[in-house]
Amino acid sequence: MKQVTIVVPDGNVNLSSITGSFEILNRANVYWQRMGNKSVLEIRIAGYMSELKWDVGFFSLYPLDIREIKVTDLIIIPSLSYDYDHVLKKNKKLVNWIRDQYKTGAEVASICTGAFLLAATGLLEGKTCSTHWNAANDFRRIFPNINLQIDKLITVQQGLYTNGGAYSFLNLILFLVEKYFDRQTAIYCSKVFQIDIERDAQSPFFIFQEQKNHGDDLVIKAQTYIEENLSEKISFEELASKLAISRRNFDRRFIKAVGNTPVEYLQRVKVEFAKKTLEKGRKTIFEVMNEVGYSDDKAFREVFKKITGLSPLNYRSKYNKEKVLV
Repeated sequence: MKQVTIVVPDGNVNLSSITGSFEILNRANVYWQRMGNKSVLEIRIAGYMSELKWDVGFFSLYPLDIREIKVTDLIIIPSLSYDYDHVLKKNKKLVNWIRDQYKTGAEVASICTGAFLLAATGLLEGKTCSTHWNAANDFRRIFPNINLQIDKLITVQQGLYTNGGAYSFLNLILFLVEKYFDRQTAIYCSKVFQIDIERDAQSPFFIFQEQKNHGDDLVIKAQTYIEENLSEKISFEELASKLAISRRNFDRRFIKAVGNTPVEYLQRVKVEFAKKTLEKGRKTIFEVMNEVGYSDDKAFREVFKKITGLSPLNYRSKYNKEKVLV
């Protein structure tokens, strides 16, 4: 039987990621036994504190003493709410415990911003991980040597699992259900809890944030120019010349400051504008495409899908407020 430990960090933790993980894994185990199989998982919730309260005391949790758990097969780290630097300082013992368990054979799955605790173990150095898009700047600041891919819903590397933001953790837990049980059990849980089992990206939920806190005034001028001229054909050679810098140095400074090439940034701004327009639902795909400066229908659709994971039509069908014909 596999031992699963859902850890409870000291600090601001999202209760739903603890209870949700427990409920789905437990339901999978019960279903598995009903099918005539032996129990696969023993699920425990453990931490260094004897009680943790949420929401002005409306909810309380009484975890097991984690010091009594000598061996576990899977560790699940729940999502953290905010103030990541403070939480990391308060949970050094837990970070060490997770690292030691991994070294003795445990796998580790982090939910949403639980990736901060996993990253603090050093186990993600040089690897790829995901977390909530809204925490990306803090994550990159604290862990610059980790390849953060916020468009990934789930990442898997050497027994380490991470996932994207908020309730996308449900897909990570379904992934683990399929790994520890089978596909049939994962499908059963997806139906019971009504989770889209085929989701594989959080791109459609990513809200593009213009990164202008880097302190490079020249790049800020370039960003502003891009954002104010979406419908125009922008020549980055001419833009670099206007800013009195060579194209090579312009690209280098832009990438260093923003994290995208100028072309990538232009595409992301165009797509973000298109997303917001499609959500309103009053314009056709063709009208939106022209507004963001695309004359090639195929090129627009390819860029849009690359960034969001959905075609413009599918995106509007999912998120628009008013239905209109293309």
